Amino acid sequence: MIMDKRKNRTYFLMILPAFIGFIILFIVPAIMSFGYSLTNWSVYNADIDFIGFRNFQKLFQDAKTVAAIQHSVVYAILITIIQNVLSIILAVLLNRNSKVTNFVKGITFLPAVLSIMVVGYLFQYIMTSADGGLLNSIIQFFGGQPVNWLGDSNIALYSVLATQVWQWTGYTMVIYVANLKSIDSSLYEAAQIDGANGIQRFFRITLPLLYPATSFNLLMSLIGGMKMFDAVFVMTKGGPGYATETIMTTLIREGFNTGKTAYACAFAVVFFVIVFVFSKVVTYFLDKWEGAIQA
Repeated sequence: MIMDKRKNRTYFLMILPAFIGFIILFIVPAIMSFGYSLTNWSVYNADIDFIGFRNFQKLFQDAKTVAAIQHSVVYAILITIIQNVLSIILAVLLNRNSKVTNFVKGITFLPAVLSIMVVGYLFQYIMTSADGGLLNSIIQFFGGQPVNWLGDSNIALYSVLATQVWQWTGYTMVIYVANLKSIDSSLYEAAQIDGANGIQRFFRITLPLLYPATSFNLLMSLIGGMKMFDAVFVMTKGGPGYATETIMTTLIREGFNTGKTAYACAFAVVFFVIVFVFSKVVTYFLDKWEGAIQA
């Protein structure tokens, strides 16, 4: 009993620094942000007064901020679906031990090593509509018409999305490959003896047993998509107009550029609620999936 208490005390002391840091750097600022969101605090206002939920009311009446929320939600859902579907397909195709597949896996993973801003500047050059834009030069070489990838409000957000799918698909693929390595090959052999074809083996064995990697990748892709800032800032700065504004670009602009700090805090609270709800919904369905697998 005494030994157990000593072990518990040792574990507690080991996690205490991280726990204190978590409280100081996350919990306290989160509570302060909610408190400031109910005030008129700004760099232009020396006196801080309580104004209730007026900032939230103003936020949902502003077409630009509402559009930013919509763009972030659409972006997060699309990148989560596209990135994970492509990653699973690549992982299954490349789940072999050979020099060729290892080389392809390395090339596919390579973009994840690069900075998001470096990738943003790279694709800003590739997608530019000016003379010399690599992508439009290729299209014109084959007789097509140039496309204003980053200047057309109908496709600019999806152009940014494509760059991030290119960058992060290899990262999620590696996680799926690691999960595939842990699946017992005898399951596939038994299924093959029973007459199951490749598609049946994938949906009956591979996909259910990819639950650990899928649950992690879905949540990380969703949260990462909701937090997108770097690529949008580098490639479009939220334009044209506010066609590619996201929650984070609007939050930075309102909080730092215009000095409306309390308004930005209100936006941060809304962002937290959206991410929390999305995470809970995804976790709920993942738990249902896990229960179905174990049943």
